[in-house]
Amino acid sequence: MPRPTKGPRLGGSAQHERHLLANLATQLIVHESIKTTEARARRLRPYVEKLITKGKRGDLHARRTVLKKVTDKYAVYRLFEELAPQFEGREGGYTRIIKTTPRKGDNAPMAVISLVLEPVARKEIVDDAITTAKKAAQKAVADEDKATKADGEKAGEKTDEAEKVEYAGAVRLEESSTDAPDDDHLVKGNEDSMKYHVPGSRWYDATVAEVWFASAEDAEAAGFAPAGGAAAQKVEK
Repeated sequence: MPRPTKGPRLGGSAQHERHLLANLATQLIVHESIKTTEARARRLRPYVEKLITKGKRGDLHARRTVLKKVTDKYAVYRLFEELAPQFEGREGGYTRIIKTTPRKGDNAPMAVISLVLEPVARKEIVDDAITTAKKAAQKAVADEDKATKADGEKAGEKTDEAEKVEYAGAVRLEESSTDAPDDDHLVKGNEDSMKYHVPGSRWYDATVAEVWFASAEDAEAAGFAPAGGAAAQKVEK
């Protein structure tokens, strides 16, 4: 016993639906694109794709099977001789549906169903393109990391150079030290705290100095402040 098609039927009867789908398929094969209601387009899609699969097969049995549904001989000829070769390499998805504006009057949803005739790229070409794109992306990331690292190193060098400020009347040692460079420069200047320490003050011996001044006045002129206040840096001689 034949089973009825699932879903809403097009037309008033099963026979009407068969004729309707056959006519729509004929027009789609001949014109490659037609405009109809969205419901008809969705029902036509699997119907015509099965016909295209028969056309790709190309044997006599397939032709006779298609002629049972599509009686237009020109449409069958066009399907087997002109359209089927264009679908070589495409495994399904022979049609596309694009929704359009509703129909005037009854506001029925409309759509354009068309054949997908664009050439299909071979799998090897697609794989090569994907591999090339991945390598290019990885190289771009690596180059960006290198550039970022180089910029960071340059910025660090500039920062180090900028940090080594020369002060008037001061002596800077290559490395921080607690020992004075000479007898004329005994006032310690600590650049981290921007404080200076005179000999004999409370934290003088424990302070590691980057720069050495000849006097407290020179240290203050360079922007250094007395550690612990001016009173803490007044030492009785």
